[in-house]
Amino acid sequence: MIKVKDTDALIVVDVQNDFCAGGTLAVPNADQIIHPINSILKAFEHIVFSRDWHPADHCSFSDSPEFQDKSWPTHCVENSPGAEFHPDLRVPVDALIVNKGTSPDKEAYSAFDGTMLAEILRSQGVRRVFITGLTLDYCVRETAPDALREGFEVVLVEDCTRAVAPDETNAIVKELREAGVEIVRSDEVS
Repeated sequence: MIKVKDTDALIVVDVQNDFCAGGTLAVPNADQIIHPINSILKAFEHIVFSRDWHPADHCSFSDSPEFQDKSWPTHCVENSPGAEFHPDLRVPVDALIVNKGTSPDKEAYSAFDGTMLAEILRSQGVRRVFITGLTLDYCVRETAPDALREGFEVVLVEDCTRAVAPDETNAIVKELREAGVEIVRSDEVS
């Protein structure tokens, strides 16, 4: 069991319609993370939601995406239905929302990339972050080591994330653990 303190923050990465069932870049079983994320929200005083918030001419968009070269179908265009948070995800009115990937010529996977998130969390006295969301093999995988580099203790809530390539999950979790990320499940968070 891991006890949440007032110096902890929950970061919910990119749980947006385009990454969930029916979206332009749907992640297998993404909808299964909504309930466990919602179940741990109430334990945290500090809650952050990151979202891809791309301009329509974003550099990663391709009419014939190859995925492995980080070209993607058009997704999470700012102010579009696909960029909205999943409708079943509880987003408290006082939660911090950070937008990433807002520049047309720069990709941003990490919730810390160009968002001032580290500075904001430090100003709130946060020392440890719990990371959840989409996707384990891209945005979560970049957010966790960035949080470590920024000096935060990092906890990945394993059942609250999914990968674009599910067969990579165990290897990525192992990689993050070896980098210094603690791995827990949502039923261990209180």
